[in-house]
Amino acid sequence: MIEKERLKPVERDIAGAFVGYFSEGEYDYKKTFFVPDGYREKRVTIEFEGVYANAMVYINGDFAGQHPFGYSNFYVKADRFLKYGEENEIKVVAMNYKDSRWYSGAGIYRNTKLIVGNLVHVALDGVKVSTPDINKERTVVTAQTIVENEGLHTRTVTVQTEIVDSAGNVVANDIAPMTLFAGESATLRQRVYVKQPKLWSVDYPHLYVCKTRILSANEWLDEETTTFGIRSLALDPEQGLCINGEAVKLRGACIHHDNGVLGAATFERAEERRVEILKQAGFNALRSSHHPMSKALLDACDRLGMLVMDESFDVWSSTKAAHDYALHFPVWWEKDIQAMVDKDYNHPSVIMYSIGNEIPESGRSVGSVWGRNLADKVRSLDSTRFVTNSINFILATIEEFLKMKMSQTNKSVENSGINTLMNFYREAMAEVNESEMATEKTAESFAYVDIAGYNYAEARYLSDKERFPNRVIVGSETFPAKIDTNWKLVKENGHIIGDFTWTGWDYLGEAGIGRVTYDPNERTVLGSYPWLTAWCGDIDITGHRRPVSYYREIVFGLRKEPYIAVQRPEHYGKQPVPTKWSWSDTVSSWTWNGYEGKHVKVEVYADAEVVELLVNGKSVGKAAAGEEHRYKAEFETIYEAGEIVAVAYAKGEEIGRMTLASATGPIQLNVEADRNQITASDNDLSFVMISLVDEKGNLYNTADRKVTVHVEGAGKLQGFGSADPKSEENYFDTERTTFDGKVLAVIRPMKPGTITVKVSAEGCDRKTVEIEAID
Repeated sequence: MIEKERLKPVERDIAGAFVGYFSEGEYDYKKTFFVPDGYREKRVTIEFEGVYANAMVYINGDFAGQHPFGYSNFYVKADRFLKYGEENEIKVVAMNYKDSRWYSGAGIYRNTKLIVGNLVHVALDGVKVSTPDINKERTVVTAQTIVENEGLHTRTVTVQTEIVDSAGNVVANDIAPMTLFAGESATLRQRVYVKQPKLWSVDYPHLYVCKTRILSANEWLDEETTTFGIRSLALDPEQGLCINGEAVKLRGACIHHDNGVLGAATFERAEERRVEILKQAGFNALRSSHHPMSKALLDACDRLGMLVMDESFDVWSSTKAAHDYALHFPVWWEKDIQAMVDKDYNHPSVIMYSIGNEIPESGRSVGSVWGRNLADKVRSLDSTRFVTNSINFILATIEEFLKMKMSQTNKSVENSGINTLMNFYREAMAEVNESEMATEKTAESFAYVDIAGYNYAEARYLSDKERFPNRVIVGSETFPAKIDTNWKLVKENGHIIGDFTWTGWDYLGEAGIGRVTYDPNERTVLGSYPWLTAWCGDIDITGHRRPVSYYREIVFGLRKEPYIAVQRPEHYGKQPVPTKWSWSDTVSSWTWNGYEGKHVKVEVYADAEVVELLVNGKSVGKAAAGEEHRYKAEFETIYEAGEIVAVAYAKGEEIGRMTLASATGPIQLNVEADRNQITASDNDLSFVMISLVDEKGNLYNTADRKVTVHVEGAGKLQGFGSADPKSEENYFDTERTTFDGKVLAVIRPMKPGTITVKVSAEGCDRKTVEIEAID
């Protein structure tokens, strides 16, 4: 498809903060393609993995299909509209107008495929593989295959199924005849047995392939390749979630779908890199917020070992934005649930489906019936996984909450968004969360699901163990600053299976929800223009881990060394005004040019009894850390260039240390590609991180400047930007300003060959990196 015009920031009123101040509108795509005459005896289908939103598809000027929801994959059967032996035209119209609470992107942002098949073929999403019976000696693999006969005659075919391991060995197979009447669709269920199965888990994500072939005499009619994993799931309030018989606690991250400097566009390598970095940061589970995941992201989770809560909707029948999916939900919800489950069924990474996020109907007796219908629909399509509903108790009791606040303050808060209410009425939030009213209003909704999703309601974790002894809870959305107390509750209670922070990866839209300001009169949760990103992620939009990420890793018990984070010295002495989604305004650096001799505060995160801080070999002091002190020690010192060291102690013995050194001398460009060899594919990318450093590699985070990138050869610059949460620069220009000393260039191959990336900046020697794109 041709590329649409790129979105540009235009709306500067605070309402535009939800979508990152990007424009909305209507987008048209047109493409011509040749259809061979031989396709008359074929079936031609077009798959759209994602079009945002309200997609209308036309082939040769005629209406061919539509799909309102922007996050579902859908199919358009093209045969009746095609002209054989000549050029054809497809047109796609997409519209987004005030229909999202975050940056959604617009238009065709995921893969589009032309599928050509014989009249007798495996149905779309027609192979579903399950493993209902597993032991060490063997596992039962059930392959359910739907075969369609769109011809005019009865056909008897052979269905051949092979199970292939990661080494390419056929470890099980079955052959069965199947008779199909004209126009009939039929299902064949085959049971095969894999000996000494290798189980899929987070630590050992072993995968198998199911090869399904449809044969007629010597004619090969169709073949479908399905990747799957062998693993079991179990759930109870004593042991919690068990995978392959072992209890697993979910170290979870909520994520939105955009890919930072790439916008909403989905590239397989971008999704894979995101999972790699999130897993390195200590997460073992992702929640797609608040929409179904892309196929590429699910594939990456399967390969790399990341558990998934796939979420369906942010709204049911009540709108949250003026023209959102609630306008279509009553008619389309079953098709979209079907699309999500069909997409997910064979992915071992998916362990639960969420039927909604912060749905107001969840607190209403009549409205909650939608939840029952959704849960029943999911179970009818997939009985092998669990169902949850991510409920915010404030939103479930919103009418009573608003009445209470109006009576207390004598002013209307009706038009306040849920995030604003949670941020500024914190005491009332706790009161409502723990109230009997909230218990009663949500009881029916939770009764319909297997796992109760609690958004920002950790205050109920222990009391609900007594109220509902059979209830299993997941912290489906939590504040980042509460991970230490939340994780203690998760570890110590079997009925609490995990914690999903808001949020694991920073994202476009909900601009500034995690910012720290220094204005005591600040009364908005979202940031005014030019705030662009939410700035609440453990990892920023370039993939760089922020200090909170290392704090979380320490809380999870996955990092033994302490971690140093320095509060930005320009704000010393000011009172920070954080939101509920904020972390401290810190950078892990000891380069603060211009602040020599001035006061600075240093935070050290450590799972240690005591932490000592040294500046240029002199002790600043010691302070308690560890769980009892929320894994954090704070120091105040005078900045002087050189070296700062944090040393962690337990029982008087050193157990770890971290050192930061000041950058000195000439500023240099450090240019590193995450991979210097990539495939010449539309879906592969090379991520080139550009940093300002000294000759020893120490970061110059206070010397930001414009950097120019020029790409030659077999590739193009797909995206270019920094993690700056409030920049007015574009992600598609060739010049960008660094933020905290860094900027990211994303290179996309266009053909096989050498891609030369030339990087220059004022006062720095030019640097060049080469990337090979191979077939």
